[in-house]
Amino acid sequence: MIKRILISLAVILPGVMIALLWFAFFSPRPPLTIDPATLAGDGSTLDYCRLPALDGAGKNARDIAKGNTPGCAYSHFPLPILADCTEPLPPEADDIRGLWRGVAGDKIGHVERIEQCGNRTVITTSGIIHDYGPNATAGLNTNDTEGGASFIIGNTQFCPRSSAAMIWRDKILNFHAFGWGPLVVRRYMDGDQLIWEYADGSITRMERICQLPAAHKVPRRRGLHLKLF
Repeated sequence: MIKRILISLAVILPGVMIALLWFAFFSPRPPLTIDPATLAGDGSTLDYCRLPALDGAGKNARDIAKGNTPGCAYSHFPLPILADCTEPLPPEADDIRGLWRGVAGDKIGHVERIEQCGNRTVITTSGIIHDYGPNATAGLNTNDTEGGASFIIGNTQFCPRSSAAMIWRDKILNFHAFGWGPLVVRRYMDGDQLIWEYADGSITRMERICQLPAAHKVPRRRGLHLKLF
């Protein structure tokens, strides 16, 4: 019996690993549905302490195209995805909109922009754009890449796919892998600071800033960039 189990595992596990590798790196890339003008614009020039009023006078979240990461990373910090959205937040959500910088904990110096409108949340940082919620062009879950090329074949960069849901519960933003998977990230307010808890146990405390630091306009190179062919 044990021998049969071991043989079965020896056959099944490599197949599972190959399937996961194919999905992560070789499955079709998510379609880029973000507004080209938003992606081309310069988000480093804005004052992120001046936030739009969510008074329902403008567009709803579902009226705006989904944002996602272009290729393996954006080339410069883009304009906000939800700039024209004024849909009020749901009762279970806290208002964590703005630009945040890590000041204590595991990721000091990390900078991220958080947008919210209705049930939609967009996080832009380090070359990636994670957009969850109702939109005009795609599904609810984030559907993009993790930023940074792991390897390169010819002129094509390959980086791992990512997908998650961002669900508000009692003023805490919970990230679930693939939408239905384990809880991997939590974000919530503690006084004037935003707390970022990651699945590896790391905790980062972030403070609000008004202007994007110059060093974050162009994302730092991430990934191995291993040239195969």
